[in-house]
Amino acid sequence: DLKSGQNVAIITDAGTPGISDPGYLLAKAGSDHHIEMICLPGATAFVPALVVSGLPNNEFLFAGFLPQKKGRQTKLKQLAEEKKTIVLYESPHKINTTLEQIKEFFGEETKVSLSREISKKFEETKRGTILELIEFSKSKTLKGEIVLIVNNSI
Repeated sequence: DLKSGQNVAIITDAGTPGISDPGYLLAKAGSDHHIEMICLPGATAFVPALVVSGLPNNEFLFAGFLPQKKGRQTKLKQLAEEKKTIVLYESPHKINTTLEQIKEFFGEETKVSLSREISKKFEETKRGTILELIEFSKSKTLKGEIVLIVNNSI
């Protein structure tokens, strides 16, 4: 029991707990109950993806995963209005659809970086226009966690 002074760790098999997952609910519960918490800095895929993207990183917006269905178009429209680099997470089975939607909302000349499997054996980053990344994505089956960096800092 945390209130009796026991220490508890929150760990995950991928990324940092609380970033684009429900882990923040645990932090909120701890905060609500005045439980002291510390965070050890660790791996999160978007930071290395942003660094190697070659895109502006002095100001960016971390949007995480887009909504599944309801609100997805609205969210993309809102993101397209942001004049800064946008960071998104996406799953392999939705990547082609998401890239097409980025083309629709951000434009065909938009520069994008796609990184997958950050810090793993098959880590890969591809950079180019959204059209080039659509072609790349359709040419092979992408696996693993994907981070998209969208240059909207015009």
